[in-house]
Amino acid sequence: MGLEIGNIFIKDVQFAESTEVKEGVLYVNKNELQELIMEDDNVANVEIHLARPGESVRITPVKDVIEPRVKVNGPGGIFPGILSKVDTVGSGRTNVLKGAAVVTTGKIVGFQEGIIDMAGTGADYTPFSKLNNVVLVCQPKEGIKQHEHEKIVRMAGLKASRYLAQFAKDVDADEVLTYESLSLLDSISKYPELPKVAYVLMLQSQGLLHDTYVYGVDVKNIVPTIISPTEIMDGAIISGNCVSACDKNTTYHHLNNPIVHDLYKKHGKELNFVGAIITNENVYLADKERSSNWTARLAEYLGVDGVIISQEGFGNPDTDLIMNCKKIEEKGIKTVIVTDEYAGRDGGSQSLADADSKADAVVTGGNANETIELPPMEKIIGHIDYVDRIAGGFEGSLKDNGSIVVELQAITGATNELGFNKLSAKSY
Repeated sequence: MGLEIGNIFIKDVQFAESTEVKEGVLYVNKNELQELIMEDDNVANVEIHLARPGESVRITPVKDVIEPRVKVNGPGGIFPGILSKVDTVGSGRTNVLKGAAVVTTGKIVGFQEGIIDMAGTGADYTPFSKLNNVVLVCQPKEGIKQHEHEKIVRMAGLKASRYLAQFAKDVDADEVLTYESLSLLDSISKYPELPKVAYVLMLQSQGLLHDTYVYGVDVKNIVPTIISPTEIMDGAIISGNCVSACDKNTTYHHLNNPIVHDLYKKHGKELNFVGAIITNENVYLADKERSSNWTARLAEYLGVDGVIISQEGFGNPDTDLIMNCKKIEEKGIKTVIVTDEYAGRDGGSQSLADADSKADAVVTGGNANETIELPPMEKIIGHIDYVDRIAGGFEGSLKDNGSIVVELQAITGATNELGFNKLSAKSY
């Protein structure tokens, strides 16, 4: 049993009378998509824009990025527990509009929202500048509270993604990739000579707009559990948080988790990728102890030789990261942690809020405090007035000529802690 991903390469996006996917172009009926979003009585208005690679366009404040996907066959539907029934996904066939995305923006929800520049210096720091984006500028009705505002925009993005993807269900894929999903016993029997490796995926769950959902369940309400990596690839996990833009895992990141993809590339050749453990990032010490104890026990139970641990966010979650690392190492299992750094604008401060000598194999996504100047753009999608307030911005960030001086923290995906970026560091 496994998952087939059918990639349909999208080279352009255009408005048209009918929504369809044809010869590498995603055509979008703007009115039809607007009507779909406006079915939510809490939405006062929605604007739909297109943003293509290389265009002089700035999107801000960005809330989420979603890749349009549709189940062609097999159990479940896309985004189970949210848009589809709560059936287990991760097998069968899923078609993907590769090179396209839905981006949500509008009035700010929380201060930790970001910027996507489609051209110029900033475009080099976000992977989403390389995509053909359908951008929703959602305005909720007056009086909506923050957590409801976040949900309204989140659901708009997911529904738009499903709407676009349905037109790719019967399109022939340009590329079909197959991902194996065996039981633990079958996997060990098939590759007895290879080292067994698992992936510990830490999910943001601190509350107050710092939420992630698995099969529709708020992750703060779960205990660590085992999940098939193909479930992650098939929409079981979605973002619902407003952590700093640079290291936020958008829904697009979860669907395209590079650690999962890279482990699959080596699966059956250099290592045996036996599965994933999802765990949460908690606020209180007792909850951190519970989850890290459980995570280490699950890694031991799987009998793995090595584990890769990825983090989301910084500061408080650094403690969860180090606790997971330390306790798994104490089980005799080798670990590699993937994080980013907040080392000050000069790079001279301590990178993480916590540390331990057992965390001696580290991959970094870069220093989020590094500053950068973004040039003016000809078109702004969203609201530019918030850049002085978002994380990574400061009073005076927005210049009179439209340029912006910010920390990398403000750029969506710049120092992503799944390694979905270009920044890192090496020690010699």
